[in-house]
Amino acid sequence: MSLERAALTPQQRAEQLIVRALAALPPAVQVRLSGKPPVRIDGDTLAAEMQLTLALLERRGEPAPETLGPVQARRERRRLAAIYAGRPASVGAVRELEIEGEPPLRARHYAPLDPGGPHPLLVYYHGGGFTYGDLDTHDGVCRMLCRHAGVHVLAVDYRLAPEDPFPAAVEDARRALAWACRRAALLGADGERIAVGGDSAGGNLAAVVAQLAARDGGPAPAVQLLIYPATDFSRRRRSRELFGEGFLLTEAEMDWFERNYLGSDAARKLDPRASPLLADDLSGLAPAIVVTAAFDPLRDEGEEYASALRAAGTPVALRRFPGFIHAFIGGCGVSRACREAVIEIAGATRAMLATAQAAPVPASA
Repeated sequence: MSLERAALTPQQRAEQLIVRALAALPPAVQVRLSGKPPVRIDGDTLAAEMQLTLALLERRGEPAPETLGPVQARRERRRLAAIYAGRPASVGAVRELEIEGEPPLRARHYAPLDPGGPHPLLVYYHGGGFTYGDLDTHDGVCRMLCRHAGVHVLAVDYRLAPEDPFPAAVEDARRALAWACRRAALLGADGERIAVGGDSAGGNLAAVVAQLAARDGGPAPAVQLLIYPATDFSRRRRSRELFGEGFLLTEAEMDWFERNYLGSDAARKLDPRASPLLADDLSGLAPAIVVTAAFDPLRDEGEEYASALRAAGTPVALRRFPGFIHAFIGGCGVSRACREAVIEIAGATRAMLATAQAAPVPASA
């Protein structure tokens, strides 16, 4: 079954056209329209279109998610995602699925256009601070990864906090990978080349699931794609101090996400299922692609995780996108730079999966 994205409202369409037109302006004009001088921090310059986007959001007085409550924040996130996603990338087919269990989980399967096969499968967990985000908010990026990485994509609608706090999302993510491994052939995918991936909170889940699957009998994924992942709740890093205000993802919003997901139990911050960087053993894990953004509060913990994986002997490809802010993958529909970045990420995923095989399960598992 082919699934068509819901049509934009007239207001959303108008907003999208404006944002797209502004993103196409020369960088010097974008900076001038932002009303501020170029932003240079920590040896990097904020991309002109990012600077203008942030200025426009500030002028419009977009409400901070933590001031809305989960239900309204989710509604607002879907609205913004629809505006920035743009025209859906063409894929072979899209269909809705259900992952059995308690509770059953919604999922969406994207089949690639590429001839031949079977093609690899990417199990994808959306971002949103464990609090918002769903199959629709990340439909655009899942289509882009399917199209340009030449992979099947299984997007997972895991349970959200605060209604279902930690470790519900972890349990759902692990169950989804196990389900995908059992059903790969029925999805038309190559069962020997299954990857996990996600952005932000979803990147956290992908990293955690890669660890769990390598230790609990598996099968473990062949590749992990971690896009600006949250990897450690236990302490603040320099990038969070530098970019925790004024760069989309704020300190207040991150604190709200943390309270929703982990509650008041400080011990949960130290649990590797919440903070994968704190795991005792990072050896024997699937090769990783770690993506960070220069002006992202999560930049340093993502790059620290890449370094820790590498030190443990896990192959890692680390890519920091200069000038970019958190959540840039959601701007493919209005920003050529964001679209090119996602195509680059998809290309790296395609290349790594081309030679990857399922990671062996340790004999002691």
